[in-house]
Amino acid sequence: MLGPDYKVEASFGHIRDLPKSKMGVNLKTFVPEYIVPDDSEKHARTLRREAKVADHVWLATDLDREGEAIAWHLADIIKVPKAKLRRVTFHEITPAAIEEAFKHPREIDQDLVNAQQARRVVDRLVGYTMSPLLWKKIRYGLSAGRVQSVALRLIVDREREIQAFVPQEYWTLQAALANHAGETFSAEVIQHKGHKLEIHDGPTADRIRAALADAHYAVKSLEKKESGRNAAPPFTTSTLQQEASRKLGYSVKRTMVLAQQLYEGIAVGD
Repeated sequence: MLGPDYKVEASFGHIRDLPKSKMGVNLKTFVPEYIVPDDSEKHARTLRREAKVADHVWLATDLDREGEAIAWHLADIIKVPKAKLRRVTFHEITPAAIEEAFKHPREIDQDLVNAQQARRVVDRLVGYTMSPLLWKKIRYGLSAGRVQSVALRLIVDREREIQAFVPQEYWTLQAALANHAGETFSAEVIQHKGHKLEIHDGPTADRIRAALADAHYAVKSLEKKESGRNAAPPFTTSTLQQEASRKLGYSVKRTMVLAQQLYEGIAVGD
């Protein structure tokens, strides 16, 4: 797509990360202490070598905070003059989209990078502080996290609400009526003597129905309203997974595989 003057190299995700053997965050300044993992060091040397001989380095990582952070880390480790760096982003892997992106390069968005670093640091602080406590108090191998611990709390609270719930019957009464012209319509009994009608068992519903069977009814007012319904918003990753599971019975893994195939492009017929 780019032509013979370009050489494409993959970063294989994050080229740097926090060390696994220790906290890796200065607890006074909260500055992260990044390293290039051993299994990435050889590839990092390759990227440095290729960047050194290139006229320009185009950082085309994803258009999100993780992608922006990857671009920032790459720019830092390849050690080339800032004037050689170009940040480009695109939403689809097509010649037109890539050509348009390369026409409008930009600088790395440091706000996005900082957002990713803040999330990463909080993840590390919570995980590396709470997980060892779980190993001591409950069972070795358990983990805590910025997201999973809060989600677990929400699940536990909801389960307790479910267990404490006392089911109760609710009955409604529908009247089949007709006007003088013979046009039929239905109406629901919602009030009795100015109070909301609540029926919690069948015998009570039968008594009320019997009492109303021979009554005369009149329409006091008629009001017409127009209602509209907005189209459903575009899917997010989570809502796509939920709908695919609810309507199609797909697992999260299958849904994401299919979504990736759609993103890369598939033949859909003539």
